Amino acid sequence: MKEKEKSNKRSKKPWPTKAAMEQVYSMKLWGDNQTSFYSGIGSHHPEIIEPYIEAVSYFLNSFEDPITVCDLGCGDFNVGKELVQYTNKYIAIDIVASLIDHNTKEFDLENLEFHCLDIAIDDLPNGDIVILRQVLQHLSNSEIHAVLKKLKDFKYLVLTEHLPAGEFRPNKDIISGQGTRLKKQSGLDILAAPFDFEVKEERQLLSVNLDNNKGVIVTMAYKIM
Repeated sequence: MKEKEKSNKRSKKPWPTKAAMEQVYSMKLWGDNQTSFYSGIGSHHPEIIEPYIEAVSYFLNSFEDPITVCDLGCGDFNVGKELVQYTNKYIAIDIVASLIDHNTKEFDLENLEFHCLDIAIDDLPNGDIVILRQVLQHLSNSEIHAVLKKLKDFKYLVLTEHLPAGEFRPNKDIISGQGTRLKKQSGLDILAAPFDFEVKEERQLLSVNLDNNKGVIVTMAYKIM
């Protein structure tokens, strides 16, 4: 196996979410699971991840030409590791350097790279498809704006968000960190104000209703170019 490439380039600007995400893992705020790094039940609960892997694998496998995927906010890579086989190249990115170091040692695949980047500030690698799985829901509106501006050169976006059940007011602002807009009875809709993200096509790949009225996890595929 060739040695995987890894970028540890630090941005010249402050990383507003870096300390918060480092704390999530160091203090195990999303749970423990007896592992060094754990991205929470959203990355491990079978009823959540198994239908997601099936739906996104089918989507990735539908392309005839080889594809490069950029997984922004890859976390502990429990989900991403199942998708690598459907790509020509899979670039997994997270803001926590120690997590990226761990993943680089843990996952040894020929077509896999790990990079430590702040997706709101740093330049993103080139690719065909962006995957953002329950990442933007943790970011402030200003950081989401910054991320969305970087996606115009990609062909597709696969976006997963945890939304309230029923009607809700989208895109209430929050402080970036471990929490989401659910506490404000809000969820992310990138097509609505203040983002008004323009897409050519949209298709729902998956919707998973959570027990005890804890909302719904929706995965959308957007054609950008």
